Amino acid sequence: MSEGEISLRLATVEDCRLILQFIRDLAEYENLSDRVMASEDDLRRHGFGAEPRFETLIAEIGGEPAGFALFFPDFSTFAGQPGLFLEDIFVREWARRRGVGRRLIARLAAIAIERGWPALHFHVLDWNPARGFYQRLGFTWRQEWLPHAASGETLRRLAQQDR
Repeated sequence: MSEGEISLRLATVEDCRLILQFIRDLAEYENLSDRVMASEDDLRRHGFGAEPRFETLIAEIGGEPAGFALFFPDFSTFAGQPGLFLEDIFVREWARRRGVGRRLIARLAAIAIERGWPALHFHVLDWNPARGFYQRLGFTWRQEWLPHAASGETLRRLAQQDR
């Protein structure tokens, strides 16, 4: 492999420390470092246990970890089909503008097609400069959809109403 060649591989359980570091790097980039609660054990259990909940692609340049993409299946009730949901993608600063992000996205698209999943979905923070990158690749912003979430105390309060 040449020094500048990008290689992609699916992560293994031995990559949990690296995946967690990528998650921390992404959180730092997004100024959300204080929100990372995940541990290597969490990643092992949920990504590589009896019922894996996610998969991860690792990108390397010259054998150096350069980026990652963590994904899992979602499901469209209207289409009656699963799709691929990209939870996180991150490329280290030294590896940006070298094609790593494009290769990760292309591989995710190929995985979706190989698995018969007709869509690739993800969310992008409104301030993220990568939005232009995604638009240049042909992704469209789903402006009619507004993400909602319940967690922490709100989730517990709602769960108590299930009686």
